[in-house]
Amino acid sequence: MADTVTEPAEAPAAVRHAEEVMGTVFSFDVRGGEPGAVRQALAEAVAGLHRADAVFSTYREDSEVSRLVRGELTVADCSPEVAEVLVLADEAERVSEGWFSPRYRGSLDPTGIVKGWAAERAARLLAGVAGVRGVSVNGGGDVQMLGAPEPQRPWRVGVADPLRPGGLAAVISAAGLAELSVATSGTAERGAHIVDPRTGRSAVSDLVAVTVVGPRLTWADCWATAAFAMGSRAGLAWLESLPGVEALLITAGDEVRCTGGLAARLG
Repeated sequence: MADTVTEPAEAPAAVRHAEEVMGTVFSFDVRGGEPGAVRQALAEAVAGLHRADAVFSTYREDSEVSRLVRGELTVADCSPEVAEVLVLADEAERVSEGWFSPRYRGSLDPTGIVKGWAAERAARLLAGVAGVRGVSVNGGGDVQMLGAPEPQRPWRVGVADPLRPGGLAAVISAAGLAELSVATSGTAERGAHIVDPRTGRSAVSDLVAVTVVGPRLTWADCWATAAFAMGSRAGLAWLESLPGVEALLITAGDEVRCTGGLAARLG
C-alpha cells in the first residue's frame, strides 16, 4: 500500500478527486491546465474506470469477461480493451515465466492486471490536457505519476510498513523522471489473496510485501504480484534482472531486501 505524500500547494491550484470503483478508491491529483478542461478530462477518466469495471469484473455476470468465460462472446465480439488487456497479460505471464497469470484455476481472469492498466490509462489521459504539468493517480495504493506537481519539486510516495501500522517503510521520489509508478502486493491489507499459478492456491511465501518501482503501473503491478509469489530470494533476483525496475521486499521476519538501484529513488 502506498500513499502520495502531500505538500503545501503552490499556484496554480490542483484539481483533486476521489472515486470509488473496482472495489477500492482512486484518487486523482492534477496540476496545471485550465480547470474546466481538466475537469472534463477527469470526468472522462472516471467514466473509463467504471467502464473497465463493467467490462472486466469477474463478479458481474453481465461483464464481457464473464460472458467470454461462459462462451457467449469471443474476443472479437468484445470491446477493443479486452484484446488489449489480454495481450498485455500474456506478455506479463511470459516475462514472469508464469508467476503472473491471467487465469485462475483454469478460467480466464485478467483482473490482476486491470487495476494498474486502468489507473495508468487514466493518468495518461489527464496528462494530455494542454497545460497540465503533473498528474498522480492512486488506485487503491498503487500510484502512477507523470510530470511533477511544481517546478523543482517531484512527486513523492510513501510506502506503508506492513509490520508497523501507520509507519512508512520508505518514501519514493520521482525526481528527475517524467514518469514513475509504485505498486505493492502483500498480505497486510487483504490477507492471503495472491495465488500461486502453479497450484491454484494461495501463494506460500516468506514475504509480507513487495513494492515495485518502475515507469509504468501496468507492469509494476504485475511484477509485484509475481515476485511475491516467487518468494524473497527468487523474487529479488528476478526483479534485479528487469530493466528500469527497482523494488523493496519485506519478509515476515522483518528483513528488508532491495534491488541495487533503489537508493537512487528514495527521498
